[in-house]
Amino acid sequence: MIRQAKGKTPRRPPKKPSSNQKDPVGVYCRVRPLGVEDNECCIEVISSSTIQLHAPEGFKTNRNGEYKEMQYSFKKVFGVSVSQIELFEHVAKPLVDDLIRGKNGLLFTYGVTGSGKTFTMTGSPGQGGLLPRSLDMIFKSIGPYQAKRYVFKTDDKNGLEIQNEVDALLERQRRENNLPVPKPTSSRQKLDPEIADMIKPEEAFEGDGVDEDSSYSVFVSYIEIYNNYIYDLLEETQEDAIKPKPPQSKILREDQTHNMYVAGCMEVEVKSAEEAFQVFWRGQKKRKVANTCLNRESSRSHSVLIIKLAQAPLDADGDNILQDKNQVTVSQLCLVDLAGSERTGRTGAEGTRIREAGNINQSLLNLRTCIEILRENQMCGTNRMVPYRDSKVTHLFKNYFDGEGKVRMVVCVNPKADDYEETLLVMRFAEMTQEVEVARPVDRPICGFTPGRRHRNQAFKEELSRKLEERGGPSDRDLPTVLSHIVHSLPPLPSCELTDPHDDITLPRLIEALQNRYRIRQMMIDEYNQAANRMKSMLQELDSSLISKDNFIHEQNGKLTEKDKAIQLNKAEIERLEKKTKMQEHKIDILQKTTKIYEDDKRSLQHELGTREQRLQREQSEKRRMEQRMHGVVTDTQYKWEKECDRRVNAMQLEMQNKLWVKDEKLKQLKAIVTESKPSGRPDPPPRQTQPKRPSREERLPAKRSASPSPIPTATPVRPLHRRSRSAGGEKWVDHKPSSSLDLGTVLQPVIPNSIQVSTPSEKALSKCDRYVLTHQQIASDGEIETKLIKGEVIKTRGGGQSVQFTDIETLKQQLTTVPGRKRKSSEGKPANGASTDGAWTDTETRCSVAMEMRAGSKMGPGYEHHGITKRRKP
Repeated sequence: MIRQAKGKTPRRPPKKPSSNQKDPVGVYCRVRPLGVEDNECCIEVISSSTIQLHAPEGFKTNRNGEYKEMQYSFKKVFGVSVSQIELFEHVAKPLVDDLIRGKNGLLFTYGVTGSGKTFTMTGSPGQGGLLPRSLDMIFKSIGPYQAKRYVFKTDDKNGLEIQNEVDALLERQRRENNLPVPKPTSSRQKLDPEIADMIKPEEAFEGDGVDEDSSYSVFVSYIEIYNNYIYDLLEETQEDAIKPKPPQSKILREDQTHNMYVAGCMEVEVKSAEEAFQVFWRGQKKRKVANTCLNRESSRSHSVLIIKLAQAPLDADGDNILQDKNQVTVSQLCLVDLAGSERTGRTGAEGTRIREAGNINQSLLNLRTCIEILRENQMCGTNRMVPYRDSKVTHLFKNYFDGEGKVRMVVCVNPKADDYEETLLVMRFAEMTQEVEVARPVDRPICGFTPGRRHRNQAFKEELSRKLEERGGPSDRDLPTVLSHIVHSLPPLPSCELTDPHDDITLPRLIEALQNRYRIRQMMIDEYNQAANRMKSMLQELDSSLISKDNFIHEQNGKLTEKDKAIQLNKAEIERLEKKTKMQEHKIDILQKTTKIYEDDKRSLQHELGTREQRLQREQSEKRRMEQRMHGVVTDTQYKWEKECDRRVNAMQLEMQNKLWVKDEKLKQLKAIVTESKPSGRPDPPPRQTQPKRPSREERLPAKRSASPSPIPTATPVRPLHRRSRSAGGEKWVDHKPSSSLDLGTVLQPVIPNSIQVSTPSEKALSKCDRYVLTHQQIASDGEIETKLIKGEVIKTRGGGQSVQFTDIETLKQQLTTVPGRKRKSSEGKPANGASTDGAWTDTETRCSVAMEMRAGSKMGPGYEHHGITKRRKP
């Protein structure tokens, strides 16, 4: 059991089921005849469903200054020659038929001030509008089937209750005694002359779909919406000449079926069209009207006439109304005369009129907004909230747009040129309204009794009366006449006043009169007994006939039972099929949603695939451009390196030639020294050698060498001195040597004197030093170990730490070089034969070259060999 929390609104019952089928709002157009003072017409009726608007002279509609003609289509267009009866037949008659069948309807007129809305809705004597013709058609249709007054009783929650005949009679007596109001009459001569002869008898309509086995009753309420307040025009107020009491505004409420109604509004039960229209006219006199520059009697409020039709079935005998509230069907037809939209500049309104016009325009604007959002939700699939509560007009009729009945609108237009701009706005609103669809209401349930009950009951009564007449007895129709004749045929009683105690005439005369009356009474008793006996015999005959009829009815009931079983089976089959249909519809909805999801995914994937294909094409084009660019760069680089290699090869060839030239010169000098020695065996001291000038680069290059041979240098060239490594400076270094480094065992080692040797760098070690060197060893392509010294500078960061910026790389590579051995011979300094001289010469040359190489390598510059160690420096 679920308990409801205190202070919360109870859960509302589910809304009435509505049909899945939808109908568009029916929009009709009526063109008013042009006035006498108006000369220019801006509206032309092209066909029965299309009108064309012509811009008046001096009115430009586009940027080029040209006139523009626009056409608008409606469900039907009524020209100036269309009568009121033709308009009613096309617009209001289907709504009245639906009202009799138990469905709701809404009909309202819309247009500019002075366009003929009130005339279309109300009409004039001899030319009744939509409202009086609707009332006349309703009572012409349900006239013979109306219930007695007060059988249907209204409650305060927009519902109706049913009373029996006795309670209805007591209610009539109580109201007639408490409210001494003269009874409304149906005589046309006593009606208001302004509303008399609204409808000609030959123009009356009678609706279809009237249920003869039901009783009907009509209730009328009339309200107006003035300055966004609701006032009851039928409310009886006590007039006070000294201090008049203003009318009280009503509020809107929602009943149990989610229908909006005006709380506290007076609903008058009427029994004829004349009475209903007289009630309407009584409220019409209280409606707010004013004289403006555009209209002599301009409506300053929206008026709403609500016709409520109550219908209840008869019981199984067809005599009385079935006392079941759930079997009561209530349908209503709302006839709305909207106030006209207007511009205050044209009306010349001031004060109260300006406020009234502002409220009218605001309520019409809210109506347009609601219609526009409904259209957007239905066409675009959005779920925006419709602002019904912004205006009393839209809030009162929200149920109709949600599917509680048909909606019809009559757009009234004035063809004069002064109303062209307002007419354009009205046409646009009407065109947008036609695209709004309203759910079709479902049919009301049918009572389970057999049809034709009223007709069978009347036929039985007529047959009984006929048989009574045949047997000589009074019929049901003649019984009141016979009784009245018998009462009037009795002799009158004489005067009973005694003036004289010796009067012997008065008493005998009275006795005689009483005896005559007694004799007549005995005759009446005898006649009554005879009639009773005849009635008994007739009833016995009827009983016998009824028995035979009962047998026949029993047989027919058996057949009906079989038919009912077949119907039940069919209903079960129909329910099964309906369930299956609903299940299939549910599956179809799921499949449609799944298909929609898949389609959305497909579209998104196709979009993503297209995007990726475009990106891939861009990347491929970029790749092709990059390949072309890199191919050009490679070609340029290859060309540059080919030139550089050629240049280096030429330079190396020139250097080797120079070395060979120097070596040849040395050999020649040594040979000269050896050959010029004295024969005594004491060689002269060698001349003092001077340092020859090293040839310049221009002299060494073969391209700039002159044709004549260069002079022979007299001294051995010396290699230039090179700067030592920066690691030998005064900076403090962090010497990062991994534990896996190998000792090469050579003379020159990569040793930095002023350094901190670590196997793993730390922040503490980096904070104490300015430079950083990392020793890295790897195996070169020739199989030897190659050592790289990666150097950098230690930089302090903004956060207080240290970072290393690498600036230099030194490569140390081990190369195995072989120095030829020297053999000292005993005949080294002595001249000998040719063989010994050549051997000594070769030994001397070799020793001199080795000595010069050692001298040049003693500088230990980068790029020179010394004991197998080569040092290369890379930026």
